[in-house]
Amino acid sequence: MNGARWLARALVAEGVDTLFGYPGGAIMPFYDALHDSDLKHVLVRHEQGAAFAANGYARASGRVGVCVATSGPGASNLVTGIADAMLDSVPMVVITGQVATPLMGTDAFQELDVFGMTMPIVKHSFLVRRVEDMPRVVAEAFRIARSGRPGPVLIDFPKDVQVADASALPLHVPSPIDDIPRPADASLHAALALVSQARRPVVYGGGGIALGNAVDVFRDFVNATRIPTVLTLRGLGALPPDNPLNLGMLGMHGTRAANLAVQECDLLIVVGARFDDRATGKLAEFAPNARVIHMDPDACEIGKLRHADAAVNGDMATALKALTLPCAAHVHGRHAIPRREWLETCLQRARDHAPRYDAPGETVYAPALLRRLSEIAPDAVVACDVGQHQMWVAQHWRFQQPRQHLTSGALGAMGFGLPAALGAQMQAPGARVVCVSGDGSFLMNVQELATLARYRLPVKIVLLDNQALGMVRQWQELFFEKRYSEIDLSDNPDFVALAAAFGIQALHVERAGDVEAALQALMDAPGPALLHVAIDQKANVWPLVPPNHNNAQMMDGEPAQAEADSTSTPTPPGTENPSHAIPA
Repeated sequence: MNGARWLARALVAEGVDTLFGYPGGAIMPFYDALHDSDLKHVLVRHEQGAAFAANGYARASGRVGVCVATSGPGASNLVTGIADAMLDSVPMVVITGQVATPLMGTDAFQELDVFGMTMPIVKHSFLVRRVEDMPRVVAEAFRIARSGRPGPVLIDFPKDVQVADASALPLHVPSPIDDIPRPADASLHAALALVSQARRPVVYGGGGIALGNAVDVFRDFVNATRIPTVLTLRGLGALPPDNPLNLGMLGMHGTRAANLAVQECDLLIVVGARFDDRATGKLAEFAPNARVIHMDPDACEIGKLRHADAAVNGDMATALKALTLPCAAHVHGRHAIPRREWLETCLQRARDHAPRYDAPGETVYAPALLRRLSEIAPDAVVACDVGQHQMWVAQHWRFQQPRQHLTSGALGAMGFGLPAALGAQMQAPGARVVCVSGDGSFLMNVQELATLARYRLPVKIVLLDNQALGMVRQWQELFFEKRYSEIDLSDNPDFVALAAAFGIQALHVERAGDVEAALQALMDAPGPALLHVAIDQKANVWPLVPPNHNNAQMMDGEPAQAEADSTSTPTPPGTENPSHAIPA
């Protein structure tokens, strides 16, 4: 029984069943221990794929994802996936091999200070110097990753500690998770007082709703109070899409109904959201007439970017339960008539500005394709890459639950989609998992097609190909006087042939009339499959709030915009020359 074998058994005791990784010299004793372990190891083809796969596994399941790599370049290749988990509050434990402790600091082969390198992007780091420290380190790593606001924890595991005698160590016992405290009664009273005074309230829900296991109570609160609700990118699914109170996503590519409601409200009830810049637009002009109730288990988020008139720190499910009935009673209180008028105004806007899917022409209109696929596979878990397709998914896919939507929100990491879908499929082999990617993002981790093929994971890939870095192209069109710089991907490979080279079935569609049959064939295909979709390079994501503008100043375009000449770009209200705006 050495340190590596003890760690393998401890992972099983922590409830881990699957690891994602890539072996190498400094982690080889641990891989030897896996040979006799009950753990399932998924061999990815790049360490970044391992980190994103563990990330997708954790997002889809709510459990801790685990990835493994060797020292040096193996560890450094994990960094982007670790940072993504930190910024999106994803519970992960990252295990890296390290050179033997006598060699540390000598510039030994494949030695890197991964402890120091990752310190800004983890909740905690451990460098195990003695095998006797293993029980404490492993228990603390999983406790920290799961507790409070979840996040990644690093265990750097020197090779000599891996092979050290661990026969005297006790069997591993997981540490209990810290309870999130109940919100103070005074903060709940303050929140209720604000609700009682509001005439135009709006609920602003974020990714913390799912992290706090508060989806059901959040829905009860919204339905009981009948307050119009907007959601962030990572809050999508917290309220069903067919709920009339759901005005959609707010922010840079949010709906007109959501953005105008926030800008005109007099009370903003913030539940598990953090006033991200992509949601708020110009922060100084965000919800300018609103007082704020901010509910979050992380005290650091409350008041960080916007003063909270009622700061409700603690367990959000408890807070929402405590406020639901008293707040609902105010629906018929002294401001009942203006509240009804406000609600009808919000609902009418949602009806007036509902997305259209009747784009003219014979080319594929991406929003219509994605909307139709969400109807064909309403239960699918969707892993997105980053770019225009990510925003189209957010706008047009009808998510029933937040954990159906896996997206790199705060970091915006291209290459996330395919390995995250792989991880989501591993945590639920019978689930329907769809990866939506763009031609730019897809090639960043395309090697994970080999992983899909090896394990015959039935992930379905929708690859939207406009032969450009679409979001960068759109911004250069709108804000850089159409000075297109390094966005041309017209030399893309034949993606159908590329998938076939990995042994994966692939289809191609380029005409709108063929979309229905192509989607059905994709979803009916056994095992992994790819649908390559050719779309118009001029297609833009609408609406769009330009940089340094408030959310009421939206640029917009009709579905026909994909067919129109780009010279017809609309000008946002109050912006005489949008080309002078500079991206954040």
